[in-house]
Amino acid sequence: MAVSAREALLGDTVYGAVDYKGCPVSRSTTGGWRSASFIIGVEMAERFVYHSIASNLIRYLTGPLQQPTAAAAANVNTWAGAAWMLPLLGAFVADSYLGRYRTILFSFLLYILGSGMLTLSATLSSLRPPDCDIKTSSTSSCPSPTRFQVVFFFMSLYVAALAVGGNKPCAQAFGADQFDPCDPKESKSKSSFFNWWYFGLCISNVVSLCIVNYIQDNLSWGLGFGVPCISMMVAMVVFLLGSKTYRYCLMEEKSPFMSILEVFVAAARNGRGPSSTTDKKSLLPIDYEPREEPLHGSSNQFKFLERAVATENLDSLKQSWSACTMSQVEDAKMVLGLVPIWATCLIYGVIIAQQSTFFTKQGSTMERGIGSGFQIPPSTLQTFIFLTVLAVVPIYDQVLVPATRAITGLSSGITVLQRIGIGMFISVVSMVVAAMVEAQRLSVARYAGLMDKPAATVPMSVWWLVPQYVLCGVAEVFVIVGLQEFFYDQVPDTMRSVGMSLFMSILGTGNFISGFLISSIEKVTERNNGEGWFSNNLNRAHLDYFYWLLAGLSAIELGIYLCFSKSYVCKSKRKNSDSM
Repeated sequence: MAVSAREALLGDTVYGAVDYKGCPVSRSTTGGWRSASFIIGVEMAERFVYHSIASNLIRYLTGPLQQPTAAAAANVNTWAGAAWMLPLLGAFVADSYLGRYRTILFSFLLYILGSGMLTLSATLSSLRPPDCDIKTSSTSSCPSPTRFQVVFFFMSLYVAALAVGGNKPCAQAFGADQFDPCDPKESKSKSSFFNWWYFGLCISNVVSLCIVNYIQDNLSWGLGFGVPCISMMVAMVVFLLGSKTYRYCLMEEKSPFMSILEVFVAAARNGRGPSSTTDKKSLLPIDYEPREEPLHGSSNQFKFLERAVATENLDSLKQSWSACTMSQVEDAKMVLGLVPIWATCLIYGVIIAQQSTFFTKQGSTMERGIGSGFQIPPSTLQTFIFLTVLAVVPIYDQVLVPATRAITGLSSGITVLQRIGIGMFISVVSMVVAAMVEAQRLSVARYAGLMDKPAATVPMSVWWLVPQYVLCGVAEVFVIVGLQEFFYDQVPDTMRSVGMSLFMSILGTGNFISGFLISSIEKVTERNNGEGWFSNNLNRAHLDYFYWLLAGLSAIELGIYLCFSKSYVCKSKRKNSDSM
């Protein structure tokens, strides 16, 4: 039987999405890998800028700004924590008001402003700290930067953090929006999208660590901040060029945040919820209109939230904050169900925070020479994390997934929660290795008589640090990519940006916890022993103790995570709860 032109047109239409003019979109002319490639490309530029700032920040703080090691590490953690927590605000703005596309554009402008201000702070004599070679002079003999110079620098940093807050929750969700989950072919591509997204970001991270960090350490900080600023300008132009090919998700008239909040308020206001004998479908309002995702019935978790559902007086639905639809309640249950998984991943965020702080400071004390006189910038060692990711992602996607799929029958090979758990175990091993390597470095420094010579190079190759970086990279393939997919898929369809921001808030909270631990441990150990765990003289410090502490905390967290992950009810099962 011949297919009519109307049927063909309807079959090619992507529901729930429009083009840049607000018209229905065609699957064949919009979205897919073509549009996603634009977004991956510009996000590579964003990560290039972020890592150009973050990866070497502790060197700038302990160098030109002359901050103590512990204070500098805490400041880096606080800034990174803010940068990873602000996506919660960015997601709220995107999902409630601006939409993802406009929020991304606004974040580009903030990025250009922030990186431009950083360039000025390292270039103009009135904003740049006084020149001083800390390799040949003690920091006490160097002229201190003025208060205005310090304030301007940190203000520039936090403008860039605001840019991260707008970009991060929207860019990846916007990229995933280019694949229709209702189309089998595009749905499969979306699963691979998260792997290749992270693959592309790691390429840009490697470039920034190899090139920009070398410029910052050997040429000038002004040029090292200026190059990222220019790259962000180019990225904004590229993003705009793809505007006609993108699929734009329709926004709800009502803020999804307010919809979720109403459930908790209404549940608290109402007394006892509907009895267990009440027919679930009778709880649905008679004026209910189907949404993009199929209606899911009442799941068995968090039954107390069903107090928010109107069972008798349907007119009360019109009274805000007093009653909700079952659909709203199930959305609230989804969000609440994510909390245990979120909380049991926080120590992993603390481990991530060490990669750009103490790992880098360790490397700065070791032999870094290659050939005749070339010195590897210590922050460049972070390249091994991303090189590992570049090597492991294709293996995971092309080898491990098909192999495990043959055993489990799952299209993804293993579940997302299993993937995250494996990565968390590897992160525990990475901290154990880091502690052992640091203990060896301290032993070598002690044997060489360098305990009171912090400026001297410890006769131990920096390549000893490579195993801990490689293990961190393997862990990221499992944990980071897994968390991204988990929080994108397990939130209500209208809150995809929120899902990505929840993932990022794990890293943000982890940085804040790291800063708190560093400050607290430094006060306690400095008071008891004179030399704290994070002494400016790393040869008298005890980073190995700190790494052992993180390994222990992470192992405990992994055990708790396994308990919660076993009882987690995934979104697909919630949707099918009516028929179970």
